[in-house]
Amino acid sequence: MMHLNMKNLKLWMMAAVLICGATVLTACSNDDRPAVSGKKLAEKIIGKWMIADIDGKPALTNDKSVVTFLSDSKATFSSSRSDFTESTVKWQSHVAYDAEISGNKITLTGLPNEAVRIVQTYHVTAIDDAQMIAKFNLTRYHHDEVIADTKQHIRYTKVATDYSEAIIGLWECTELTGIETFNDANARLEFMADGTYKFYRKNDAGDWESVTTREFQKYFVDGQLLSTRWKNHGENELREWWEIDSIDGDKMVWSALRQSDNDNTVQQVMKWKKVE
Repeated sequence: MMHLNMKNLKLWMMAAVLICGATVLTACSNDDRPAVSGKKLAEKIIGKWMIADIDGKPALTNDKSVVTFLSDSKATFSSSRSDFTESTVKWQSHVAYDAEISGNKITLTGLPNEAVRIVQTYHVTAIDDAQMIAKFNLTRYHHDEVIADTKQHIRYTKVATDYSEAIIGLWECTELTGIETFNDANARLEFMADGTYKFYRKNDAGDWESVTTREFQKYFVDGQLLSTRWKNHGENELREWWEIDSIDGDKMVWSALRQSDNDNTVQQVMKWKKVE
């Protein structure tokens, strides 16, 4: 009788092992949790991040933004939207946001102006020292009414260099490849520390003249992202976006990924020299 009980016990133990093993395999196959969360995510997230891909495709330069995590509770955000209107300018230059981390979820809340509140959530699925992948959601409120809700899968790259100080000064374009945009090869740009800039063109006599038809000319640099906005008298506001590849002494290189008229993407490059 004792022999039969031991045999049954062994059979039950083998069955339990098989069931447990199957459960573990099923759990592993359905486990999409990130490698880091909570405290480790709070440590990894510190720094400056710029959008690289949106929904699996390389992001156009005019769709890029930069988020800087100063701590696990404070961040800044910079972006310039192309779908702005007179009532919603959608221009954020280093706007302060409150941050909160819970598990693999990061929530940012910011107030770009008195009427607008923005809530951004990042469900981080992967992060290391070079890049971060997250399910991103942005909700824009106007007087507590939801006016926009965007959901995307975004890959960010970490930005090691901030060119916001190195760009200050007068620069002359020396080369332009790719399609021409508002900034062309006949241009000088002078960037000031107060976030304004001046645009110069060479006249028929070969002299540089400041363009005086504009009501305002503003810019921001956050990391590598350069965004400009300006308005000519009696015309609509215009904007342009670039990525600063390098500033080395008196040499500066910009690039941008743009969409052409036939829906293809075009890489554009501008080279500059500093004018003393």
